Amino acid sequence: MKKLFTLMLLLMAAVVLNAQEPIVGKYKKALVIGAHPDDPESMCGGTMLKLKEQGCEVVCVYFTSGEGGIPGKTAQETAAIRRQEALNACEVMGVRCVFMTQTDGDSQINKERYKEMKDLIDKEKPDMVITHWPIDAHRDHRVCSVLVYDAWRLSKHSFDLYYGEVMTGMQTQMFTPTVYVNIDSTVELKRKAYLCHESQGTAANIEKWHEVIGRMRGHEFHCTHAEAFVKHVWKSSDMLDR
Repeated sequence: MKKLFTLMLLLMAAVVLNAQEPIVGKYKKALVIGAHPDDPESMCGGTMLKLKEQGCEVVCVYFTSGEGGIPGKTAQETAAIRRQEALNACEVMGVRCVFMTQTDGDSQINKERYKEMKDLIDKEKPDMVITHWPIDAHRDHRVCSVLVYDAWRLSKHSFDLYYGEVMTGMQTQMFTPTVYVNIDSTVELKRKAYLCHESQGTAANIEKWHEVIGRMRGHEFHCTHAEAFVKHVWKSSDMLDR
């Protein structure tokens, strides 16, 4: 029993050490690729701000323009509104943004879309990318994650890949973090950026989902607010070499 207890303590210590792997201060350029306007901000807005504070160039990539996100509006009208909200949020955070050409609710996985994602990442040359965890109730989140993973696996340009969470339980599923970032110093500016997405009922969403998740991750990481990630450790080519 004593040996079992010791083993459990060692395993717990290993998990904590892994979770404390530094993200902030480690990278020079980060791409955050979210499926819709407001996904990057809710998933890792605090981390983006901390990266930027440490001299990392941060680029916010919107996979779609959120065309399906405002009831009663046409796709074209909605896209225009949500793109402007995204631009406003990126201005608050002081980061550059890029819009891709997938369609909200009808994102595709095919040869052309694989190439589009890989070409974007190869052009930007980040040393880290954050995107959606692939097990998710939202189709666009899953598609975005798969395309980013494939680009990471095949790109000649090496970068670290992290997965984040959005509305865990309702959208993100089966997410067990391996890395945490304390965002106590940036949570208010993150909130200000997220509130730029006025069309999405953001104040209610923040209280119901994002604040709760941030406080939960903070409790796990012994701070008030945190963001959590899973780092993808191996490429398939690495596994084949071993």
